[in-house]
Parts: sequence; structure tokens; C-alpha cells
Amino acid sequence: MTAPSGAEVQAMFAEIAPRYDFLNRMLSFGIDRSWRRRMRRRLALQPGQELLDLCCGTGDVALEFAREGVRVHGADFTHPMLPLAQSKARAAQLPLTWTTADAHYLPFADASFDAVTIAFGIRNVEDPGRVLRECRRVLRPGGKFAVLEFFPIRSRMWGVLFRFYFHRILPLLARFVRAGRTGAYRYLPESVESFATPETFSEWMRTGGFDEVQGEALTGGVAHLMTGSVTEAR
Repeated sequence: MTAPSGAEVQAMFAEIAPRYDFLNRMLSFGIDRSWRRRMRRRLALQPGQELLDLCCGTGDVALEFAREGVRVHGADFTHPMLPLAQSKARAAQLPLTWTTADAHYLPFADASFDAVTIAFGIRNVEDPGRVLRECRRVLRPGGKFAVLEFFPIRSRMWGVLFRFYFHRILPLLARFVRAGRTGAYRYLPESVESFATPETFSEWMRTGGFDEVQGEALTGGVAHLMTGSVTEAR
């Protein structure tokens, strides 16, 4: 697969933004909700701490933490996602803030946040290493970092099932619900299969300056939760 440019990825996600939540539920059979809760519990942030939810999409992760009293700032470079996130935050009466931002060049000062999260977004950036360094830069000493992501599936059973679903069923469903160009949902399985392994991603995190790097397979390895920390200032 020829990797799409950042502008192409941005255009794809802008087009599917109105049905993004519905398609995510359909893609994961609703299991994504439990994955986000696992991320929240793993980070164990306290009320009043500050979180940057990067590649925030329509705000599901941001809202998960905001409900616990965490001060959340959501950022995404696909602007059409953000009004949807804002609407959900207003409906929940939660005081989140939102910024259109490129993950490669974050518009935040060094050591601005107690935690940074990325859910199913880092696989779509052009330079994951640079994004990891930016996340490290904006974290305070003692800060926490967590990534939820799809990696190539090793389990033979899960791999066969999800390849069939991703390649055969999902594009048909996307067309049926008129989710824009089905190319966005052909891109998804291809991007998963060509992405780094959890072990390689762990090395990227260490190279990017994170300590205490750990990985946890979720739902038979369909998704992984990768975490790290910042133990000292740079």
C-alpha cells in the first residue's frame, strides 16, 4: 500500500466525520467503549489534572476522562470532527476545550500537561516518531502517555476473522450507510496490516523519550494499550 499523505488522510476523515461514531461502534462491535475505560483506569488521573487528548476525533476519549473531573483539551487536525465533539461535550455539560492542530507541530508550550492520550490516531500520521517526541515535549515530569491502537493481529483465529470483516464486510456496510467514499474503509485494514508491531512501537516510544513503556493486548490482541511515562525534565 502506498501511504496516503497527511492531506489525503485529513480529507478522508473529514468526509466520514458525520458518521464516524456510528461506524466506530460498528467496526469494533461496541467493544471500543471498554477499551477507552481501560485506558482511563490505567492512567488513573486525578480530578483537576490536565490531559491532552490528541487525534481526538469526535471526543469519546476526552469525554471519558472529563466525566472523572480531569481538565481535558482535545486536539485534532481534521476540523470537521471538532464541532461534533463540542456538541457532545455541551450535551454532557462538560467544560472541555478544543483545538485544530497538527500532531507533528503541537501549539502548546513544553510541560503543559499531566497526560497525553491518542486513540486510534497515531497509525494515521505521516511521522509517528515526531509525534511521539511532541507528546513527550508537552508532558510534565511525572506525566503519563497512553496510546490505543490497532496493530497487525497475530492470533490466527482473530486475524482471519478480522481480515474477512475489514476487507469484505466493512466496505459494504460503509457504502450501505453512505459513509462517504468507501476508500476510507479500505484504507483502514491496509493501514493496520502495514503498521508497526507492538514491540517496534515500544521501541519508538523509548526512542521518543518515554520510560516504563508497557503494552497490553485487548480482546485477543485486536487492539493494544501502550503506556509510558516521563520521569524527568529535559
